Amino acid sequence: MPRRDILAALIVAGLSGCSLAPTYKAPDVPVAAQYANADTPWTEARPADRLDRQGWWKLYGDTRLDDLQAKLVANNATLAAALAHYEQSAAFTRQLRSGLFPQVGLDANAQRNRESDTRPLRGATSPSNYNAYTIGAQLDYEVDLWGRVRDSVTAGTAEQAASAADLASVQLSLQAQLADNYLQLNGFDRQIKVLSESIDAFTRALALTRSRHDGGIASGLDVARAQTQLSNAKSQLTQAQAQRGLVLHAIAVLAGESASSFSLATDDAPVKVPTIPLDVPSSILQRRPDIAAAERRTAAANARVGVARSAFFPQLTLDGQGGWQSSSWGSIATAPNRFWAIGPSLLLDVFDGGRRKAAVDQAKAATDEAGAQYRGVVLNAFAQVEDNLTLLRDLGTALIDQRAAADAAQRSVDLSLNRYREGAVGYLDVVQAQTDALDAERSVIDLETRQLRASVQLIRALGGGWSG
Repeated sequence: MPRRDILAALIVAGLSGCSLAPTYKAPDVPVAAQYANADTPWTEARPADRLDRQGWWKLYGDTRLDDLQAKLVANNATLAAALAHYEQSAAFTRQLRSGLFPQVGLDANAQRNRESDTRPLRGATSPSNYNAYTIGAQLDYEVDLWGRVRDSVTAGTAEQAASAADLASVQLSLQAQLADNYLQLNGFDRQIKVLSESIDAFTRALALTRSRHDGGIASGLDVARAQTQLSNAKSQLTQAQAQRGLVLHAIAVLAGESASSFSLATDDAPVKVPTIPLDVPSSILQRRPDIAAAERRTAAANARVGVARSAFFPQLTLDGQGGWQSSSWGSIATAPNRFWAIGPSLLLDVFDGGRRKAAVDQAKAATDEAGAQYRGVVLNAFAQVEDNLTLLRDLGTALIDQRAAADAAQRSVDLSLNRYREGAVGYLDVVQAQTDALDAERSVIDLETRQLRASVQLIRALGGGWSG
């Protein structure tokens, strides 16, 4: 090969390794040295958003929740739509990657033609009617001098990774929502149990008051108060049952089943708050799929700057075609019927009224937007962790006091009932003590449920777990 041809090949090969995209660096995000509500030191983040985050709900030790989570993965419509969206993104990336290779096509054509008698420059011996048969192939290949194709593939690959993270984020969100609803359901089951037991107690108290009234010991006012208390408890029970029904319907939708036929038996066994080892802030960057998605979209936007810049430079394409062409099919594949053409083409826009510059400015602004969104997602992640750490800590403190209040309220009920039977106090004291005891017990259940829900949201904020 002549030296000039070798030199030309080396220049083309060197240019085809170019990329006009800026060197990518993930946006800086301000982070604290440690959580405000934990004594865990910060360590450097490592890419680990692919760590297994399945099965975190098993911490709550409920087999029914395990079964519901399996149904969610298999049947949830929102998750299925997110999966289809990811598959679209993966297919689009494959389309972009095909631009790295030559495009080869085959064609075969058979025509019967009639030529105009008055066609300009028609030969005197040219037939008016003739056949035309063609068998050929074409090849087109864009020499990626300025990295336009590769930057497009880089952007598409980053978008595909972002879509995969979106899918994981949707799944984590739905799983957390299901666990949250399930724990709410357990809270309502416990509320219903307490209210049902209170109704039984209030019913017996009403019977006692009526008996004392019939014996001339209690007044009609005591009977009315006992009846009011019982009716209020029944109303609260009905309201709790209605709220349970709404949560049950939400669980049915998440599990991909019809709310009209879905049911879960009452389970009033308390669920314990799991022990959650608080990981370092960098674990959020490692695990949270929404952060991984935002960072990949920033990288994709950065690559598109290179695509936009490449429009300022010539586009080199290698074209080739060849085959056989004849008016007779029987002899088409003979040497005289061969045709071919090969050669490069160079295209460069000289004037476009500022269109290409505007495209570069748009790509740069899109990169800035994606970077700002990435920083916002990261900062929001830290806030979510801090929020739920605060809730777990403060609700735990409140729960200790509320349990003490419930115990004291129950002692007040026992004392007031005994003194009422002895005639030392009026029934108003009994009603007040019983109402306070019911409210205190329901508050305990409410705080326990809120604490459980906060633990779910903390696990979600940490990206679905802490072990890899």
